[in-house]
Amino acid sequence: MILNNRTILITGAARGVGRSIAQACASAGARLIIADILAEQGEETAAELRASGAVCRFIPVDLGEPGSIEALAQNIGAQEGAIDGLVNNAAIATNVGGKLFEDIDIDLWDRVMRVNIRGTWLVTRAMSPLLGPGSQIVNVASDTALWGAPRLLAYVASKGAVMSMTRSLARELGPRKIGVVAVAPGIMRNEATEYVPAERHQQYETGRAVPGPQVPEDITDAITFLLTPGALCLTGQVLPVDAGFIFT
Repeated sequence: MILNNRTILITGAARGVGRSIAQACASAGARLIIADILAEQGEETAAELRASGAVCRFIPVDLGEPGSIEALAQNIGAQEGAIDGLVNNAAIATNVGGKLFEDIDIDLWDRVMRVNIRGTWLVTRAMSPLLGPGSQIVNVASDTALWGAPRLLAYVASKGAVMSMTRSLARELGPRKIGVVAVAPGIMRNEATEYVPAERHQQYETGRAVPGPQVPEDITDAITFLLTPGALCLTGQVLPVDAGFIFT
């Protein structure tokens, strides 16, 4: 119960990786706030977590809309008053791959940057006043930005930016005793990656030091630890959590 009595906000938690992170945090004793643009699925996930004994509520949010993010922060400020951890997990991934860099649609590029980069910054900015000493921020990046995955430039660029923001935020928030880290998972087997070509999955699954598929549950233990005050000395780090596909 390493997160006992800690209140954690997780974005993009209606399904997939975010849902698995929420389940792990609940098992570790956290009080949860989950946020997502997928309102129906978000409410279902929150209900499932409450049925398992967790304290959890859902708030809809659109990371592409600054007003929606401000409303999220105001809601949490009014109800909880403060939080102890933030997981910036929400991002656009589906349908952003498969094209060479010169074929990427400009509108898609702008949408990916608006949600994955600007959205992560705006959520962090909005929630910062609710974070106190000992709080932790975990940004979910991707190891695609560490090895330069081809035919995925918009997503790769956005996740590289998240890694860079992590380092800068760590220096700005460090004096307040707030830690900021990034995890960089590999491609996982879940509903969000059904569009990924079979050969890319195969490349990962045979290239890992521990061969085989990666599923969302494989990264959740690392994230629950990174949300504890004991992870403060790791602030600013980008941690590949991909069974050894990338070594840094």
